[in-house]
Amino acid sequence: MAERDAVAVSGVTGSLGRLVAERVADLDPVLLARDPTRAPEWAAKVRACEFGDSSMAESALRGINVLMFVSATESEDRRQVQRTLVNAASRSGVRHIVYTSFLGADPAATFTFARDHADTEEAIRESGMEFTFLRNNLYADLAPLLGGEAGVIRGPAGAGRLSPVARADVAAVAAAILQDPTTHAGATYQLTGPEAMTMAELAARTAAVVGRPIRFEDESLEEAYRWRRAEYDAEPWQLEGWVTTYLAVADGSTSLVSQDVERILGRPALTLEQTLAG
Repeated sequence: MAERDAVAVSGVTGSLGRLVAERVADLDPVLLARDPTRAPEWAAKVRACEFGDSSMAESALRGINVLMFVSATESEDRRQVQRTLVNAASRSGVRHIVYTSFLGADPAATFTFARDHADTEEAIRESGMEFTFLRNNLYADLAPLLGGEAGVIRGPAGAGRLSPVARADVAAVAAAILQDPTTHAGATYQLTGPEAMTMAELAARTAAVVGRPIRFEDESLEEAYRWRRAEYDAEPWQLEGWVTTYLAVADGSTSLVSQDVERILGRPALTLEQTLAG
């Protein structure tokens, strides 16, 4: 019987990385964490890995064939940090990277963070390693949090639509790919929910599930920046990321409805209601 690839999963102290790690426990994966003490207790193999630390990342990835690269938290230097990890993976002998990107990743994307993902995709292609890109839409799980305590979702999204995807579906797709990565080499999957909806519809449907008022208020670009600057002690890149999330909804960048989740899992993608009901 052929020897199985050595698999590593990053981001295991976060929600998505932990879900993926749990679903591929049978592969005995190496779990990568900035703080190994926060890794899942069941893990037998945990290695410290700081994406931006080239020597640490290279050491952590030594002996790994397939890397599940859960993208880093947004930061001003995220492009450089992620390129450092990609380069370390290449030098360590990693053959295949499965990367969590974003829907519509492109250097000219409306959503600034999607531009970051496009840069990382480019770095992975340039490395010569095999790759599989998981371009997920916004997480449906986050819908109850968007309105804050006031229950008001505000942003310049207009009547644009988005197709929010369950985090559990993204994790399940990633796990299926890690079980047989060769089959998915070179593929880019668009991971969305089963339908597209306006922000107003998202708010109303979320409210119906969680049992508290949530509504959407459209606003101008100027209004969006004005109150966020006043309310949050945030850097310009953060503000731009927050606001362009809504602009991407407004211009249709997030409206795609893909069947990729169903193709890979053999079942329909979870609806917003199914996701929020748990």
